Formats: sequence, C-alpha cells, structure tokens
Amino acid sequence: MASDSRIDSALNLLRLTLGGTAFVAGADKFTDFLADWEAYLSPVARRNLPMSPRNFMRSVGVIEMAVGALILGRQTRLGGYVAGAWLLGIAANLVSSGKYFDIAARDANMAVAALVLARLSEARTSSQVETTPIRRAA
Repeated sequence: MASDSRIDSALNLLRLTLGGTAFVAGADKFTDFLADWEAYLSPVARRNLPMSPRNFMRSVGVIEMAVGALILGRQTRLGGYVAGAWLLGIAANLVSSGKYFDIAARDANMAVAALVLARLSEARTSSQVETTPIRRAA
C-alpha cells in the first residue's frame, strides 16, 4: 500500500475515535458520569459474574483503557483486533439482555470499524517494510 494521505487520514480518524472512545468509556466505568454501565449487563451475565457487578465494570474499565492505549499508541493493529472482538462480545451481551438492540447494533458497527482499523494498520505496516530499501555492506 503506497503512502497516500487519504489512507493516512482515514487511519488516523479511526485510530483517534476508536482509541479515544475506548479509553474514555473505560475511565467512565469508575465514575458513571456518561452512563450507568451496570444497567447494560444482561441477567445471564449478572448471574455468572465471579464478583459484584460494580467491580466487574471497573475491571472492564481497566481493560478498555488498556485497549484504547494500544490503539492510540504503537500497537494499533493489535488494539484494533482486541477492540473488534471486545465490541462483538458487548453486542452479544446486549442482545442476550433482550433490550438495548440499538446500542448492540452500534457496537457491532464499531467492531467492524475496529477490524478495518487493524487490517489497514497491518497493510500500512507491511507496505512500509516492503518499500524500505535494504542497505548492503560495502
């Protein structure tokens, strides 16, 4: 993939929005300023938690902040794949609750965007490796 400012721009938009959203949502698991996150846990998930819903959501917050940091940092590809899988899991939890289908659909779409980010990041990295000239010893 040759260097193209349009591709770089799309990559950066995805990286900043997905990484920033993951980090902010993760941090909010400690304050509930944006949402009452425990309300989104399905009854099935609640019954099977090894801890209180509050502590579970705090653990989720730590993971989301870490994924956001991966995406925003130098591990965009890895973070994109983890975010994609994570968002699909969240969507499945929401569907299993029997409500919040609109949010589940949004999270499924965000999962696709995260996977696109990972693939574009992977393609960008491999093209940079391919176009880097090899220096030979004199």
